[in-house]
Amino acid sequence: MAGAHRAAGPQWIHIREHFTVLREADHRFQEERDRRYTETNIEREKALKIKEQADRDALALARADQTYKDERANNLRTQLERERGDYATKDDLANLAAKFEATMDPVLKYVATAQGSRAGQISGWQLLVGAVLAIVAVVAFVTR
Repeated sequence: MAGAHRAAGPQWIHIREHFTVLREADHRFQEERDRRYTETNIEREKALKIKEQADRDALALARADQTYKDERANNLRTQLERERGDYATKDDLANLAAKFEATMDPVLKYVATAQGSRAGQISGWQLLVGAVLAIVAVVAFVTR
């Protein structure tokens, strides 16, 4: 049937051709998969390099930040050590209060005494003025 007319239905091929086509398709599939794996690995390596660089940069920044914080803490500590002698302690304040009380005691006693005698003088004057006004009032009432 060398010159036979082929029908429009399914076409028959030899099994050898079928396996050859399958092998070629399989080969192309394997090459595509290998290419994708290679590209993925390359991108993964690039990402790993970027991450490693970012880690190094972060460590350098953290180191610089910690150095700055340490310097600030040392400066503050030094300042506090310098100023430590400038502040009064509780004992210093207690001694100062005792000295103040001892110094002010005579003054307070004098003021208290002066106020007491002055208060007595004021009440005597008030009595005298009141008596004079009473006499004037009686005289004015009688003479009317």
